[in-house]
Amino acid sequence: MTPLSQGRGAGGEGLKLSTSLIRTSPFLTHPVFNSHHSEHEMLRYIKRLENKDLSMVHSMISLGSCTMKLNATTEMIPVTWPELGQMHPFAPVDQTLGYQEMITNLENWLKEITGFTGVSLQPNSGAQGEYAGLMTIRAYHESRNESHRNVSLIPASAHGTNPASAVMAGMEVVVVKSDAEGKIDVADLKAKAIQYKDKLSCLMVTYPSTHGVFEESIIEICETIHANGGLVYMDGANMNAQVGLTSPANIGADVCHLNLHKTFCIPHGGGGPGMGPICVNDKLKPFLPGHAVVKTGGEKAIPAVSAAPYGSASILVISYAYIAMMGGEGLTNATKLAIFNANYIKERLNGHYKILYTGANGRCAHEMIVDCRDFKKAGIEVEDIAKRLMDYGFHAPTVSFPVAGTLMIEPTESEPKAEMDRFVEALIEIRNEIREVEEGKADKENNVLKHAPHTAAVITADEWTRPYSRQKAAYPLAFVKEAKFWPSVSRVDNAYGDRNLVCSCLPLEEYEKAEA
Repeated sequence: MTPLSQGRGAGGEGLKLSTSLIRTSPFLTHPVFNSHHSEHEMLRYIKRLENKDLSMVHSMISLGSCTMKLNATTEMIPVTWPELGQMHPFAPVDQTLGYQEMITNLENWLKEITGFTGVSLQPNSGAQGEYAGLMTIRAYHESRNESHRNVSLIPASAHGTNPASAVMAGMEVVVVKSDAEGKIDVADLKAKAIQYKDKLSCLMVTYPSTHGVFEESIIEICETIHANGGLVYMDGANMNAQVGLTSPANIGADVCHLNLHKTFCIPHGGGGPGMGPICVNDKLKPFLPGHAVVKTGGEKAIPAVSAAPYGSASILVISYAYIAMMGGEGLTNATKLAIFNANYIKERLNGHYKILYTGANGRCAHEMIVDCRDFKKAGIEVEDIAKRLMDYGFHAPTVSFPVAGTLMIEPTESEPKAEMDRFVEALIEIRNEIREVEEGKADKENNVLKHAPHTAAVITADEWTRPYSRQKAAYPLAFVKEAKFWPSVSRVDNAYGDRNLVCSCLPLEEYEKAEA
């Protein structure tokens, strides 16, 4: 039989491939591709993989700057509808009227929320939204014969992807200092805005900042940039602390991106898909991204930043449903509760941990940075706390970002008081475990923190030689017994793993056998 001769072309003739195009090497040889021969076997294999993952079905995930809020089933179900999930991005306009209505309504809602007049739903992620926003700024300057404006001021407290996006957009990055309270050093910003006024393109600012505080001087900051010929790009990573209370336009920004996969409830585990639309004022509206196939953007549109005109359009329905069901009052209350929840955790941790930055009234925004650096004196690293939280059934908060040796905690509005109390109790008990090391009651190296997390295999082993009990290792608080989550692996050397890539394929010996 000729390779692929069983296939048929349009005229019924057998398909023939050149021998140079026929693969002769083996493929799909890993056991995972040939071990599951029934649907039940495959289902159980997938479930085993799922069981290794600690997710929000188990407990709160307090990753700071990530906004791990509820992805409600009601919002998610429409993605499975073929009318949404199976529509081609380039389907004829007269066949996508419902989609267009949804997109238009969503764009109008996002304009109202941000206070801006133009929206592009094209960017597929927050970082892509940053890039798109910066490219509109660049196009604006070029339209005014000021293409030499290529300096982007970026505060040390800004979101981590900002400098990379600025460089990709062809800009020169100049960092603005933070003051002792974690806020933008306004004097340094003014000095640098004046220093670079002839080349100033923009300021990239995150509000509230990644330090977890509202910049009281944000309006003055934006006015300073405008006075020196630049525009203001606001990173929307922390928009969950703004919706309904203030807006990017209100503080003086010219463009922002929104993480629909954060603030507006699209899931963002496993790398996506995400959505990072940009919203702009009248100055930048003419430069919104266009598309070669479907008409989008302004009359002076920059080139497309994504292959599809509306990014990952099928998941827009999640944010659409969220906003529609919440309404203006509901969205505002969600923002208030997100800020309240963060401050509740902050107050409960008072006396046990140091909160690195707070605002003028001693409050944080929707997240806070917990300073763990003093524990290094006892040999305890922030990583030890993160790993130990797994034994309590919690995913670690954001570790060492934006400040090394810290935890950044963001509970969101989705978590009830009971869940936050469990999380706080876990952190307080971990602080007690640290104190045991500080007071010499536990060895600096051989202790429950350094060995965390503890797997079922470790706890049930015949031999137990550690100086603390199995009970303390696996069930440190009573609530852990109610729904114990067992980590799949014990402590790994993160730094070694980062420096030494390990292949997850079959062992090299298998390849040697194949060659023989």
